[in-house]
Amino acid sequence: MSDILIVDDERDIRELIGDILEDEGYTTRLAGTSNEAMAEINAEPPALLILDIWLKDSKMDGIDILKAVKRDNPEVPVVIISGHGNIEIAVAAIKQGAYDFIEKPFNIDQLLVVIRRAMETSRLRRENQKLKRRDSQAAEMVGDSASFRTLVSQLDKVTKSNGRVMLSGPAGSGKEVAARYIHAHSNRASAPFVTVNCAGVSPESMEQVLFGREGADRGVEPGLLEQAHGGVIYFDEVADMPLGTQSKILRVLVDQQFTRVGGSDKVRVDLRVISSTNRSLEAEIEAGRFRQELYHRLNVVPIAVPSLEERREDIPLLADHFIALCNKAQGLPLRKLSEDAVALMQTMIWPGNVRQLKNLVERVLILGDGTGEIEARELPQESAPAQVEGDRVVLSGTVATLPLREAREAFEREYLLTQINRFGGNISRTANFVGMERSALHRKLKSLGVVTTSKAGTRIAMVEDEASEV
Repeated sequence: MSDILIVDDERDIRELIGDILEDEGYTTRLAGTSNEAMAEINAEPPALLILDIWLKDSKMDGIDILKAVKRDNPEVPVVIISGHGNIEIAVAAIKQGAYDFIEKPFNIDQLLVVIRRAMETSRLRRENQKLKRRDSQAAEMVGDSASFRTLVSQLDKVTKSNGRVMLSGPAGSGKEVAARYIHAHSNRASAPFVTVNCAGVSPESMEQVLFGREGADRGVEPGLLEQAHGGVIYFDEVADMPLGTQSKILRVLVDQQFTRVGGSDKVRVDLRVISSTNRSLEAEIEAGRFRQELYHRLNVVPIAVPSLEERREDIPLLADHFIALCNKAQGLPLRKLSEDAVALMQTMIWPGNVRQLKNLVERVLILGDGTGEIEARELPQESAPAQVEGDRVVLSGTVATLPLREAREAFEREYLLTQINRFGGNISRTANFVGMERSALHRKLKSLGVVTTSKAGTRIAMVEDEASEV
């Protein structure tokens, strides 16, 4: 971009600057009044604005135009020029977001240096934003289980709309990855994706973080809503948003505009809103901690993100994916998982879900002493369903107190529950692994009171009493 808008009430000066810049290879537009300037800016924001402070026969002076540009087009660098310059005016211009201040009569070489630097700074900022967006779009959706395919199908249906999406699921299940997937496959993919960590911002500073602030002593500091203009704002764990802020966010969703803390001007924004929660927002509403009106505004398209327990089939794919990421990002060994390691990981308890799996893979690669296959013995045993000493299974205190028949039934029930869930409810694969005929396995499951039921698009094995309560 090399389009420069020159705003000066003196025709000779704006034409002189325009001729010089066109000789340097820039394209220029000229404006002599504030009305002409705002019309040009609204028609197409320039790559850079050269702006005179004092504009005769205009409703707005240069500072007013500067404020409007930084409010609606904060990425446009502004170079202020003035024939009545003083320190106070220069300081005020810089605080309002001007790139530099040049006093008339100015040296053309000095002006060209400032313009080149401003354009380069703007270019680097745009490239940096693109790199950040590329990083966010690199968050891949990995899996092949039925529940995962159901999730991706639902996400694909909402990518082309601007509807607000509410992602629900346990902590660590990948809700932000799902939100980034929506953004990366939408028509806003080239625009910002901005995350609001609702649980990580104190209630006292939440409004400044979201809306930004302004004042005579600090100028304009854009908030996250303003930074997300044109793109996606993602409210991570929205249940933790302070009640007072909830009412103001509700107003933003209705009006698509807000006022910065300490300011008076309305800031217009074009946003798509995606939210997530690991809690029941209905229960939060009942407890008086979440506004029902905001819930209905955010919960236009509810999508459930399954836990790792509901997609155990995906554990080998996810583990291989994280191994490749660790190799690329940190140079850690590119190792494979042994069959025993895969079997153990698919039967582990994963309260931290996909995030816990990623951390475990990184830990094993860092602490491992080889480059061959990752063996089951390298995995932490505290999350395993049973502890093993040599060839002995160490019984839990509860099982150890049962008579043999009841203990055997308890073991068989838990063993078969684990294996069926490991294979995504596929009875044929389970029977093949445990070494039973399919019909015999069905009879065994019936005698143990184990049934399979649909949950989150996949088959889950449960005890019959538990299934009747779901």
